[in-house]
Amino acid sequence: MNNTQNIHGKPAGKACIYTLFLLFLSGALIDPGHWVSKAYAEEIITIGLLEEPKTLNIWRATDTWSNKVLCQLYQPLYIREPKNLKLVPWLAADDPVYDPAALSYTVKIRPCKWSDGTELTSADVAFTGNIIKTFKVPRFLSKWEFIKKIETPDKHTVRFFLREPRAIFLSRTLTTPIVQKKRWEAIAANLKNLQEPLLALLNEKVNDPVSNGPFVLKEWKKGGALLLEKNEHFFGQGKEISGYLLGPYIDGIIYKFFGTTDAAILALLKGSVDMFWWGLQQGYLQDLEADKDIRIFTNEKSALYYVGFNVRKEPFNDIYFRKAVALLTDKRFIIRKIIQGYALRANSIVPSGNVFWYNPNVPAYGEGLSREDRIRKAYSILSEGGYSWERSPVTLSGKVVNGEEIRLPDGNPMKEFTILTPPADYDPKRAMVGLIIREWLKLLGMPVTSKTMPLRSLIQQVKTRRQFDIFVLGYGNLSLDPDYLRNFFISGNNNPKGWNTSGYNNPRFDRVADASAGAMDPGKRKKLIWDMQDIIMRDLPWLPLYSPKLVEGVRRDRFTGWVSMVGGIGSRWSFCTIKPVK
Repeated sequence: MNNTQNIHGKPAGKACIYTLFLLFLSGALIDPGHWVSKAYAEEIITIGLLEEPKTLNIWRATDTWSNKVLCQLYQPLYIREPKNLKLVPWLAADDPVYDPAALSYTVKIRPCKWSDGTELTSADVAFTGNIIKTFKVPRFLSKWEFIKKIETPDKHTVRFFLREPRAIFLSRTLTTPIVQKKRWEAIAANLKNLQEPLLALLNEKVNDPVSNGPFVLKEWKKGGALLLEKNEHFFGQGKEISGYLLGPYIDGIIYKFFGTTDAAILALLKGSVDMFWWGLQQGYLQDLEADKDIRIFTNEKSALYYVGFNVRKEPFNDIYFRKAVALLTDKRFIIRKIIQGYALRANSIVPSGNVFWYNPNVPAYGEGLSREDRIRKAYSILSEGGYSWERSPVTLSGKVVNGEEIRLPDGNPMKEFTILTPPADYDPKRAMVGLIIREWLKLLGMPVTSKTMPLRSLIQQVKTRRQFDIFVLGYGNLSLDPDYLRNFFISGNNNPKGWNTSGYNNPRFDRVADASAGAMDPGKRKKLIWDMQDIIMRDLPWLPLYSPKLVEGVRRDRFTGWVSMVGGIGSRWSFCTIKPVK
């Protein structure tokens, strides 16, 4: 690593760096771009965030901005490697060893230290799990509640005993960030006997988190910026994991808070920040792509936008109707014209970028068909299901015309129904998707309207009241473990506030879903997950539309070595491998 140079050309040590940071926060150095270029030279990266972290209390942190900081401080036993998303040892020394007779997993911990120089041991891992279970921490409880007990035979060995087989143990429990027992033990003991211990734990002020990650907190000036410096005790320094030789190769990270995308993009163009850690909208790309010092990264995102049907009532409970809607919905048109190409067609509930779990063999309704052929096929399916029209959308000669007054199989006119979407000022894309699907359905003579609602009201209407016909919603950050398939569609979750918003009920799906939840062998579980996708895409309680791409921008003249993966370049891998350009 090159020495940081001060403005006189002499090496600037960490004391000098920290002094300049404090000067910046106090207002002596107003322009962070000017400050970075002169004082930091090549050693510290400045990252723009839209908002300030809400907390550094790991138990409370559910917002994106807090976790962009905390992921540099608290590390899990296992993480996903970038290429195939396989779980690989991180704080752990090797793969977990399963004992089916005892229903236990044994994990060996590699030699690690906390940022205060003390050893990270199995006691820290056990303490992390026990505090989650004792306080019933909402953020993590579902990943730990099935753990019967945790043993620590020695300081580098931890053994987990499960009450029942749970597949998410590997993907969720073992990817929980580990906290230091020494830092939290006395606090937990004092809070445990309070009237509301969980609330007290969540409200605990954390100003000095002890890190086991590549960086450690140095200073946080509320409303201004936050400084992390390199953790000299980070276990990964100089180690090769999954083909990556880890650093970090930088002295620290400055997080700068902007409040608006416009301000953050301007700072990126000016060089005041080296990375804007947020997805870029198409409207900004022309200016960014024109700047030779800006590099744009485009990656797949574990996200899904979809149409949901209320299968509790007609005609949405009719598979012929749902298949007709699927045929009429031209996803390629939506991606090309509305999303401007920055998305992938979604044929399954599991995004295609999740390569291990994604089933590529599910039905792809209408793929490759012209608009008229889509109408003909939808008309054929509806006719097969017993629907009729005052004026058929397809004539006897096969000509496509505008259908009028579609009737249900019982002969009654189809009642007017509504497609609900978020408002255009919140998400213009989803609002436009609702409008275009409305127009496609009208071609078959369906009495359909579209209506925008504030997102909170829309979610209440769909998830709590269950008063809807069709809706367009999305999940912007799906877990890489597809256990959500079970939660979204198992019949037991068809209740107020339950995840099964559509009211889907299929005993065969329930059996396969329950089997997948207890499948400890990844190969066996993969087959079950593929079966679940196939069942859902044939029954269509949801119609997946697209998975958006994540577009991010960095200064190519400052740092290199970014690691692309599903979810973007802002990962532990990138911050452990990026290096100054010079």
